[in-house]
Amino acid sequence: MGDLPNEVEIQEEGPREGFQIEPGPIGSADKIRLIEALAQTGLRHIQVCSFVNPRLVPGWADADDVVAGFRSAPGVHYVGLWFNDKGLDRALAHSDKLTLSGSISLSASDAFTRKNLHRSHAENVEAMRKQTRLHLSKNVPVRRIGVMAAFGCNFQGDIAPAQVISTLQDGFDIADECGVSIESISLSDTMGWATPQRVERLLGEVRSKWPHQRITLHLHDTRGLAVANAMAGLRMGVTRFDSTVGGLGGCPFAGHKGAAGNICTEELVLLCEEMGIRTGVDLDALIEVGRMAEEIVGHQLPSELLHAGSLNSFRRKASVVH
Repeated sequence: MGDLPNEVEIQEEGPREGFQIEPGPIGSADKIRLIEALAQTGLRHIQVCSFVNPRLVPGWADADDVVAGFRSAPGVHYVGLWFNDKGLDRALAHSDKLTLSGSISLSASDAFTRKNLHRSHAENVEAMRKQTRLHLSKNVPVRRIGVMAAFGCNFQGDIAPAQVISTLQDGFDIADECGVSIESISLSDTMGWATPQRVERLLGEVRSKWPHQRITLHLHDTRGLAVANAMAGLRMGVTRFDSTVGGLGGCPFAGHKGAAGNICTEELVLLCEEMGIRTGVDLDALIEVGRMAEEIVGHQLPSELLHAGSLNSFRRKASVVH
């Protein structure tokens, strides 16, 4: 366990995560409004949509319209998500606006793979091998391995670090076979099983095996521990986190209807800034965007900061009084 990092990189996934799970319908114009507002807060990485089967994820049936419709902000990287060749082709049609890169995406839980993708782990490894070759054939780089259910699974129970290591090794084997160089690892708490102790233990074991890989934590607040888990990650030197404004979203295939979504971006920013860790994000502006998101979806979002406000506003008031 080392010193806290000086700065972190936040990858905002609110639009994609949130609008895939909302019962909706959410209009394309509102989706565009949220994406453009997020880009004005200092966030530099925004996941804007999913290019997926509209029958399975009707909330992103308008992905092409949304990407075509938003105005790009200088210095902001916009990304989309896809899972097959049809989705990739749709994303490639927007290569003028989207930063395209592939990922070798696996799950440490065989039960979740079967539930989510209707494949065994071995079948999913083969699918990722084919997908990696497809990406390369279309000049889309593959630099990342992602592991879902890295801390536990609602369908399989506890996931041991050894299982995550084995899953990552499968990913690195695919990369080696396809001749690609992996630069980062993403560990996802897809169903909210992580605790600070589990985060520290898994990060320690992954680091001991692949010390030079940059690690991203994708944390869910299903059981209210996301901020505590982020703190554990920060103390282990993690400098990249996925998050969603207001706490939008959650995996629609995780068997936990109504659970909170990802760690709230504004709560992560507050945690970092109060400890002197730079995020580059204007927290008060981000809170206003979170309130916009709440208005768009038409119900209360999990973020406490949308209602309590930042400490900055109270510090300003206190300074006037004194």
